[in-house]
Amino acid sequence: MTANLGTHTSAAGGVWRALERAKELDCDAVQLFTRNQNQWRAKPLTTEAIERFRELARDFQPGMLISHGSYLVNPASPRPATRERSITGLIDELERAEQLGLAGVVLHPGSHVGAGVGLGITRVVRFLDRVFRRTAGFKTLLLLETTAGQGSNLGSTFDDLARILNGVEQPERLGICLDTCHLFAAGYPIHHLDGYRETRSALDEAVGLEQVKAVHLNDSKMPFGSHRDRHQHIGQGEIGTDAFRFFVNEPAWSEVPMVLETPKEGVGDAGNLELLRSFRR
Repeated sequence: MTANLGTHTSAAGGVWRALERAKELDCDAVQLFTRNQNQWRAKPLTTEAIERFRELARDFQPGMLISHGSYLVNPASPRPATRERSITGLIDELERAEQLGLAGVVLHPGSHVGAGVGLGITRVVRFLDRVFRRTAGFKTLLLLETTAGQGSNLGSTFDDLARILNGVEQPERLGICLDTCHLFAAGYPIHHLDGYRETRSALDEAVGLEQVKAVHLNDSKMPFGSHRDRHQHIGQGEIGTDAFRFFVNEPAWSEVPMVLETPKEGVGDAGNLELLRSFRR
């Protein structure tokens, strides 16, 4: 099976530092932030930063490097001003990813803030159409992440994701990022074999397994169906270890980057990666 395990690493000190830190952990896949996630404005990447990143990126297989978009971006916002800022922010994220040669940018579908799921999804579709028109020719995919279903957040069901994929003008520019903690919290029973198979089948029917372009491997501090997003070390949360055995040995995603977003304290990335690698058959 193709090696595709890794983690989200810090880009503090320069985007290339994320790859240096990943190499220290012997990662095959990497997720990073390409800019400060708590601010709308960000300085452009320098030519030197891009060149240093691309040089280190040669040590990784194609498709194994992704970024996570800003949490400030809300494609479903009922506020026109927020949507406009979000469009500008997401375009910047995609431009950075394109400069660095990343396979995808992970994005939360957003929150409808009480407007309702239907209207929220309509806004997301229109939002993405505008973004894609302004980034014509880009190779980097936008990866819609499954969510835990907190509050008015969209994306906690495969139906939400299918409606977005089927609604946009350029569905080939989209993919899906599964998050194990979010799936479990949203009520998908991935923690036992029958439930995993049921979830896999539902996903395949709704969007197709081939649409999954990235996976976040996180245990959950909160119980099944809680709709609360709290990540935990692998095997130390409510999900247990079986689900992760299923995911890392899933043939459909053998060439999809699978990255940790677990706590950095305690066993840390090294301990979590060692455990995940031991699950390989």
